[in-house]
Amino acid sequence: MRYALLVLLPLFINPLLLAAAESKPNIVLIYVDDLGYGDLGCYGSERNDTPHADQLAAEGMRFTDYYSASPVCTPSRAALLKGGYPGRVGFDAFNENRTSWVLFPGFAEGLHPGELLLPEYLKRHGYATCHVGKWHLGDQVEHLPTRHGFDSYYGIPYSNDMAIMPRRPNSPPMPLLRDEEVIAEQPKQAPLIQSYTEEAVTFIRKNRDRPFFLYFAHMHVHLPHYVMDPFLKASRNGIYGAAVAAVDWSAGVIVAELKRLGLEDNTIVVFTSDNGSRVDKHGGSNGALRGTKGQTWEGGMRVPCIVKWPAQIEPGSVSSELVTAMDFYPTFASVLGQPLGDDPVRDGHDVSAIWKGEPGARSPYDAFFYYLVDELQAVRVGDWKLRYPIKERRRADISRPELYNLAADLSEQNNVAGQRPKIVRDLIRRMEEMGDRIGDGLRGKLGDERRPHSVSEDPHPLTEFDPDYPYMEPSYLLDQAG
Repeated sequence: MRYALLVLLPLFINPLLLAAAESKPNIVLIYVDDLGYGDLGCYGSERNDTPHADQLAAEGMRFTDYYSASPVCTPSRAALLKGGYPGRVGFDAFNENRTSWVLFPGFAEGLHPGELLLPEYLKRHGYATCHVGKWHLGDQVEHLPTRHGFDSYYGIPYSNDMAIMPRRPNSPPMPLLRDEEVIAEQPKQAPLIQSYTEEAVTFIRKNRDRPFFLYFAHMHVHLPHYVMDPFLKASRNGIYGAAVAAVDWSAGVIVAELKRLGLEDNTIVVFTSDNGSRVDKHGGSNGALRGTKGQTWEGGMRVPCIVKWPAQIEPGSVSSELVTAMDFYPTFASVLGQPLGDDPVRDGHDVSAIWKGEPGARSPYDAFFYYLVDELQAVRVGDWKLRYPIKERRRADISRPELYNLAADLSEQNNVAGQRPKIVRDLIRRMEEMGDRIGDGLRGKLGDERRPHSVSEDPHPLTEFDPDYPYMEPSYLLDQAG
């Protein structure tokens, strides 16, 4: 009898294991660079062709009040993968003088190895993990994606404008990495989106029989724009529209592969941006929002976000609840039935009830704080937003707070601070309390809850400058990029 049970046991266990694996949804997180609130058709664009993103919105949920945690690249990515404001993990200002907004080649800073990032968490729960594209969280070997929970990495470790450029003479060439190895110095950028997409599809095919997490962080639509000819020829919005179309095409390829493999119903697909558009001569748009990338106006941090999950999210739904990039980590943990504890402290929330459209589901945020680098420049509570005006370069003037009602004044044109002194006082108090917790450069505070980042002892760029190397790609693309 015992032998018979041992023989039969796998017949019962294997289906159970398969059912457990199937209950864990696959996760595809598509992270576009500098895509503005008004750059997708489903967000009102009439200049860019985005049929695949629009289809994601038709089949999932579109968020009107979704925020990145920073208006610039590096801090926003740290917040996404850590689930908290950048300053909480010491990732808000860089170099010895804390004057750099983002990480540059050869900088010593990186995420601390003691910080459990989203891919590490998912890996502990049986996920295959892959990062394709832009990292920008440290280019020293000990700071690369494969040291922070990703099984594999293929991409460039920082922004594509950090290679040789006239405004940055003697900069090292941009490396293309496979895991921790430089496989090309200064690769041609236009075809990268094709090789990135092929890498993503290969990863999905390889891991079709187990839960997987794909973090696909695009080079587009960051400057300079290098785009493949078919997208350029079809664009109605110049080279910028071509870059948007390339990202949209890539998303379509990935979704089509999920459908082909029968994985669509059990896969969460997220399509969003790291910060707002530059809104310069190239064609980007933040819609009706005021401001741009690098600013704490709405246009710098309120960005498109679409989440599709056929098993749980109602097709064509729209949410106006305030949610942020910091919410993905705790929400995915909740979906897996493994809610995160209170230690270490995170600022994001489980918003799965909002995703699922549960009755009474509301934004969990009492307040949302707008940081530019280490400066706490604004706060939103309900429909009210208090913001300090900028007096020089990026320094804000805390003596002249401005107050806007975003429900009535989405474009932040009507300052009503003089009419609502009680609200102004309350929001200033909230900002001071937050500054005491995780820091505020305006007041010279680092914050009691701030955690350290990692610092390499002997930092150096992954590639070396060669004055004889032809770094530039075809000039007509660079000329259009500016």
